[in-house]
Amino acid sequence: MTILVTGATGNVGRHVVRQLVAQGHDVRALTRRVRAAAFPERVRVHEGDLARPETLRDTLEGVDALFLFPVAATAEEVVGMAKTAGVRRIVVLSSGAVTTGFDTDFHLPVERAVEASGLEWTHVRPGEFAVNKLALWGPPIRAERVVRDPAPDAAWFPVHEQDIADVAVAVLTKDGHAGKAYTLNGPELLTRRRQVELIAEAIGEEIRFEVVTPQEAREIYLAQGGFAAENADFLLGFEDYGGDESDPSEVEAFDPSSLGPMPTAEAVTGRPARTFAQWAWDHAEEFRS
Repeated sequence: MTILVTGATGNVGRHVVRQLVAQGHDVRALTRRVRAAAFPERVRVHEGDLARPETLRDTLEGVDALFLFPVAATAEEVVGMAKTAGVRRIVVLSSGAVTTGFDTDFHLPVERAVEASGLEWTHVRPGEFAVNKLALWGPPIRAERVVRDPAPDAAWFPVHEQDIADVAVAVLTKDGHAGKAYTLNGPELLTRRRQVELIAEAIGEEIRFEVVTPQEAREIYLAQGGFAAENADFLLGFEDYGGDESDPSEVEAFDPSSLGPMPTAEAVTGRPARTFAQWAWDHAEEFRS
C-alpha cells in the first residue's frame, strides 16, 4: 500500500511514518524542509507545502491512502487533487474541538471537504496533546526546574502523541473505519500541578510550581517564543477557539470531571491508552537537559 503522510515531521506525522515503514508499506513523506527530515532510508521524502497545492501534484500520483494535516484554506483543492490522482482513502488529523463544537473554522472545514469528496474518510480527533507541555514547560524546567502557570488546578486528559499515531496507522491501513470519527484523549483527568509532579518523578528532580497571574504568564510565553508565544492568548484563555476575546478566569472555572469517561485510543487499538506518567518517562531526557 502506498501512503502519503503530510505533516510528516510533526509530533504525530513522524510516528506515523516510522510505523508504516515498519509494517512494510510504501511511504511518502511530505515536508517543507527536506534537509531537516530524518526518516528511514525506505521513505520517499517529497518537498511540498499544503498551503501551495501545486507542489503536491507529482507527489500524489500512485498514492492509495493520504494522512492529511489540516490546512483549511486549501483543503478542497488538495482533496480534489487527491481524488483526481486516484487516492481512495483519506485520514484527517483533526481535533476533539470539532466533537465538542468549539472548532468551526479550522479543522471542521477540512473534515467537510474530505467528506464531500466521495472517497473513504476517517477523522482522528485528538484532544490536548501531552507533547504541548514539552513546548510550554520544557524551557523553564531545563533552565530553572520551575513551571509558572496561573491555573494549577485546571485539568484535562492529555493524550500521548504515540496513541494518536497508533490510531492513524490503524485506520490508514485497515478496513472497517470508513465514515467514522475517533475522538482521542488520555486515560486520566490530571491537574496541571499533578502533571508537573509526574514530570518531576520522571526526571528524578524536584520541579517548583509557581502560580502567576494570566497576564504574567502571557508575558512569559511571549518572551519564550515559538509555540508558547504563538498560542499564548488561546492557551491562557484570553481568546477562544475562534479567536474572539474571552475571560481567562473561565479556564479554571470549568469542571471537566462532569464530562465523565472520555474516549481513548483503546477503542481502535484494543490496547490501554498510554498514561501521562508514561509520556513523561518517554520525554524525560528532553526535560532534563
